[in-house]
Amino acid sequence: MEVSELKQIANEVRKGIITAVHSAKSGHPGGSLSAADIMTYLYFEEMNVDPEEPEKADRDRFVLSKGHVAPALYSTLAQRGYFPKEDLVQLRKTGSYLQGHPDMKGTAGVDMSSGSLGQGISIAVGMALSAGLSGESYRVYTLLGDGEIQEGQVWEAAMFAGFRKLDNLVVIVDNNNLQIDGPVDEVCSPYPIDEKFKAFNFHVINVDAHDFTGLAHAFEEARNTKGQPTAIIAKSIKGKGVSFMENNVKWHGSAPNDKEFEIAMADLEKIGESLK
Repeated sequence: MEVSELKQIANEVRKGIITAVHSAKSGHPGGSLSAADIMTYLYFEEMNVDPEEPEKADRDRFVLSKGHVAPALYSTLAQRGYFPKEDLVQLRKTGSYLQGHPDMKGTAGVDMSSGSLGQGISIAVGMALSAGLSGESYRVYTLLGDGEIQEGQVWEAAMFAGFRKLDNLVVIVDNNNLQIDGPVDEVCSPYPIDEKFKAFNFHVINVDAHDFTGLAHAFEEARNTKGQPTAIIAKSIKGKGVSFMENNVKWHGSAPNDKEFEIAMADLEKIGESLK
């Protein structure tokens, strides 16, 4: 798929994120927007998945470890054809299958329920180990927040993955440098993130999270890495694509009101026009 097409899809994913969070009047737009390009690349280019057969045995697995950015996952799945895009307005509604955090029992395309920070990577490690023990070819991808990696369980999982040489595992850190309480390097700095993963025997790649060419090279390098799991440290912009949300910690977990929604959608419409 051409980079221009991926950019257009990612912009539609961002529109879906804003639409869903505005409709719910709650949610996490900032980190969802920062992850939109990564999610687009995974589901439209990298992973072996099929929305017509969401539970096929040989599919690649994805675990959204930072489960609060479910709007990014839902919007990507909707764009990919797992369920109607019109359903995004049901985010967080009573009885909706689009819960505030991903639910594998109710949502097509969700491989694991997640939300408790630090746990998703452990589940992904277990999936990768299972594939190896069973002789299966599928790969496992998990997306973490940079605030999330302050959790100790993340490093227990990393230690195990590195020790067991799980080269079918790719850990992606959405490094937007903002968490709910402020800049991660002021709350409890995880830096240098790359050196920490290297210490746990990971092959590490640093990349711009919004550069599809760079993402393509990173995931290709991960596929070609043998004997080590890979960590992709993706430097991103929280709130990417929406003028008043970019690098603004307020939008970690706040929903836009009607006026803000109109401004945000106009920003994304303008980006979409520039991509034609």
